[in-house]
Amino acid sequence: MDKLVLESVSTLVDPQPGERILDIGCGEGNHLVLFNSLGLNTSGVDASPYMIRRARKRLGERSALKVGRAEDLPFDDDEFELAVFINTLEFLDDPLPAMREAGRVARRGVFIGAMNSLSWHCLSAKVQGLFGESLFDRITFYNLWELKSHAKQAYGDVPVTWRCARMGAPLIERLCGLLLRGGYLDHYPFGSFLGFYTAMRYWVMSEQHPLKVGLKQAAPSILGGVTLGISKCSGGRSEL
Repeated sequence: MDKLVLESVSTLVDPQPGERILDIGCGEGNHLVLFNSLGLNTSGVDASPYMIRRARKRLGERSALKVGRAEDLPFDDDEFELAVFINTLEFLDDPLPAMREAGRVARRGVFIGAMNSLSWHCLSAKVQGLFGESLFDRITFYNLWELKSHAKQAYGDVPVTWRCARMGAPLIERLCGLLLRGGYLDHYPFGSFLGFYTAMRYWVMSEQHPLKVGLKQAAPSILGGVTLGISKCSGGRSEL
């Protein structure tokens, strides 16, 4: 899985050394270790204090870690270049609030890594779940078209790119390999691991200007204090 994540992020996102990346649902920091190896400035957030403690023990000072929910991230607008969900959306009741939050804190783009609901692995796991209790019964898996629909709702008409890992079933993989050569298998939408990247497109970007006068000289606002507003629009949405 780590190899599939690294290949997908490197291919779709092309992260540059020094860029700030936030792993949402970081767990005990497996993928933060991978991103550190790419020279990225890493941060992680997870709803579980226990997982954050394990991640701190593992990573030390190499990553900034916080406890927080994906639907309400404890970070400022555009604090990172990139935000990633890796096997995180599957465990959320509703992916849209978390995706919107990721778009708020990420200046350049949002990457989603998920097990493909149309893959051989997921289909076989669902069949096995019919004959006994299974973790897969409590997870929501996604396919390419569902992620495209969610991305459009969260960010508007923004450019997306994607790739799939090779099929998990040996026979199917061999047959597809004979028919689809030269990398085309990456865009066969039934692979086990689905990598999906959404580039942020801003119609309006805020620009900071220093105040020309001191606050004591400024007239009070209607609310009785100084009000500062920052506007950010992405894909037709606006946040104030």
